[in-house]
Amino acid sequence: MRRGQVIALGGGGFSTDPDDPTLDDYVLAQADRDHPRVGFLPTASGDAPDYVQRFHAGFAGRCAASHLRLFSPPSAEPERWIAAQDVIYVGGGSTANLLAVWRVHGVDRLLAAAHDRGAVLCGISAGAMCWFEAGITDSFGPLAPLHDGLGILAGSCTPHYDGEAERRPALHRALAEGLPAGYAIDDGAAAHFVDRRLHQCVTSRRNAAVHWVEHAQGRVREQRLGTTALVASY
Repeated sequence: MRRGQVIALGGGGFSTDPDDPTLDDYVLAQADRDHPRVGFLPTASGDAPDYVQRFHAGFAGRCAASHLRLFSPPSAEPERWIAAQDVIYVGGGSTANLLAVWRVHGVDRLLAAAHDRGAVLCGISAGAMCWFEAGITDSFGPLAPLHDGLGILAGSCTPHYDGEAERRPALHRALAEGLPAGYAIDDGAAAHFVDRRLHQCVTSRRNAAVHWVEHAQGRVREQRLGTTALVASY
């Protein structure tokens, strides 16, 4: 039986590093076939056309690429489209808007089912945070906690941890106020989960890391997790 996987990218991949496919190569390598079917969900960006174009440019010739738009009207029937994918790649943008639109269309339920059948779920920024219970988001303007993620993975996820100066203090404040402990992921790093457990952390940039961050005994504690440095396949 194939095991469900989630790969949460703090930053990188075709979205922000189009000349460095290292993290995206890693995602493709986890699919259980040579020419996987990779579907892009650009919901968090409002289905921005240029984002969809960048996805297809980044994955052209490397897989069977497609995308699903959910804004007026959906570009495909969501249940059939999601069931056909080996890899579902979620783009960045507003996590709060993404979750709201997915729930209206039942995509939250379909993605949980895709995970259970062994699909690879992945994404950057909002597309990393959405799989967890909670995280730090700029969906509401200033960075703030979000507590209604999909919950496929336990705990919280905070992307862009080294890329935005306010991420660390915002996360520390939220943890002190009750945000669940979780993973803080630098740009150029990714946390890979198999069967809902951390499998490994990988990086495409020197000094990028994944951190376990928690509030315990009255203070915030950070643990830098071990990582594997990836080598580009080109």
